[in-house]
Amino acid sequence: MERSIDELARLVEYHQDRYYNDQPEISDAAFDALWDELQNRAPDHPIFSRVGTDDASGFPKVRHLMPMGSQEKASSPDQLLKWAARVSHRRYIVQYKLDGASLELQYRDGLFERGVTRGDGVVGDDITANVRRMQGVVPRLPNRFTGAVRGEVIMTHEIHRRYYSDKANCRNAANGLMKRKDGEGSEHLTVMCYDAHVDGDTRPFDDELAKLTWLADQGFHTVPYEVFESAEEIVHYRDVVAERRAELEFDIDGLVVKGPEIDWADMQRARPQKQIAFKFSAEEALSVLREVEWSVSGHLYTPVAHIDPVQLAGTTVRRASLVHPELIADMGLRVGSEVIVSKRGDIIPKIERLVRHLPESTEITVPGTCEVCGTDLVNEGKRLYCPNLTCPKRDFHRLQKWISVLDVRDFGDVLLGKLFDAGLVREIADLYALEWEQLAEFEGMGETSARKALGNLTAVRSVPLARFVAGFDIFGIAELKVQKLVDAGFDTLEALRHAAVEDLAAADGIAEVTAQQVATGLAEVYPKMERLLATGAVEIEAPASRDATADADPLAGLTFCFTGALETMKRGDAEQLVRARGGEARSSVSGALSYVVTNDPGSGSSKLRKAAELGVPVISEEEFRRMAGLEE
Repeated sequence: MERSIDELARLVEYHQDRYYNDQPEISDAAFDALWDELQNRAPDHPIFSRVGTDDASGFPKVRHLMPMGSQEKASSPDQLLKWAARVSHRRYIVQYKLDGASLELQYRDGLFERGVTRGDGVVGDDITANVRRMQGVVPRLPNRFTGAVRGEVIMTHEIHRRYYSDKANCRNAANGLMKRKDGEGSEHLTVMCYDAHVDGDTRPFDDELAKLTWLADQGFHTVPYEVFESAEEIVHYRDVVAERRAELEFDIDGLVVKGPEIDWADMQRARPQKQIAFKFSAEEALSVLREVEWSVSGHLYTPVAHIDPVQLAGTTVRRASLVHPELIADMGLRVGSEVIVSKRGDIIPKIERLVRHLPESTEITVPGTCEVCGTDLVNEGKRLYCPNLTCPKRDFHRLQKWISVLDVRDFGDVLLGKLFDAGLVREIADLYALEWEQLAEFEGMGETSARKALGNLTAVRSVPLARFVAGFDIFGIAELKVQKLVDAGFDTLEALRHAAVEDLAAADGIAEVTAQQVATGLAEVYPKMERLLATGAVEIEAPASRDATADADPLAGLTFCFTGALETMKRGDAEQLVRARGGEARSSVSGALSYVVTNDPGSGSSKLRKAAELGVPVISEEEFRRMAGLEE
């Protein structure tokens, strides 16, 4: 039965109030659906001129110096492209959309005067005493600045893990702390700023880029941003950010897109038209956890939830990842729990949080012994595994990994399983002792198929070191991680094997945990590596002479960071070109970087600002192509 306009409006107003007062009862996606339905059916409803309300908290009420309206939103590429066609910005400034609580910092004659919550977009709560204790608040500005700076109050993941893990998420924890009457915990919050308004005719900035630079120069913590020429580039960038989202130190729920011009008239609107929130497309749904299956991959046991079917991103979802035993314990999940399920990156369903336990719910049983060898499993919280190095399950998974990493065709899991069960193969070296007659004896093989499978296996003789190590299935060590170590100079098996953990951890992109995993894992599998190399069927590619490589290719030994849009190639292709020619592509700017490559050196992006601070040379795409020998 279709809801009436009045009923929709009441629901929107109710859940909007719950959201702004730290008591959300439905997901963001569910609220957006209500908002969209009301906007489609009653686009001129007066509720769209209001933003939200603060509760009767007892804090003094203060009027904002700059309006704090909500934003237009787009949750799909088509919606963003339609908006871009309508506003026709000549360039686009794109920032992370922080998932926190909006705040206005008011200044008079250069001195911080008040901190005001968003409230209803016009009037908010004066929480100045708490704001003074927050990180990122600048108490004094030069040039007797009078006006407002707008930011977002956030809690970092590290602070949440250390002090407030009992709270559902960083946003809820931050919203609760910022309004405490005693101010306790405010020092654990950070204000990140992205907008400013001057009360007067003299302004220290002429456009949005200059405004962001000014904020950074005053000492505010600013939201990272990029500049793009087209909306299509923004669509691609959202995909890139979505992949890296988990690596950020704070929560974001999309991107904010706007033009370079400051349009004060548009900012006066309750819902400005010339900027938009480009939200991530993950969906959420309510379901019930019915069973937990423990998926076994090698020595690892991973919990998988069987749930009541729900529709997410156009598909029916019946299973969802539970990641590891610690997540089950932290969420307090039971068989018979109502849970929220999301589809991360629109690919992997995951249980996000517990809603409630249904009657007659039961505890989730965690396996205690290995189903194959009977060894007691080790539960480290974030992984449950069989510690037996000779467990047949572990040996078989290593064989699967080797075949997969080397991309050997016609040597699938079924054939491997038959060889393993027959006792013909126990480790990788055994594969290279096989005769085609042994394979041909299995049902469905025959001489032709057997010769073909072995021919594909032995065709790969010389293997790069990173691929060789990755093929031995060391926990948490993929080929890309090993390649980072190779690039750092650990370019032989012996160099890797004998390196100290602290030396490995010093390599770019390698954390201490990863370095320890490499050292421990190599010690475990090295005898098996020796036996494989002793067969003579496989050899590790010799490391290229650094001097010879430098003479052969001008990119060898150099490091590059690309920022902004490229005209003649995709950024991923440019980075691959650098790696293929002996160089290294990095995602961030440091003093060890050789070059930053951009077509817009005046964009004022964070990477270019850092390059200027560190004295890193900035070159154009054309200069990079000439350096790579693509142009004369």
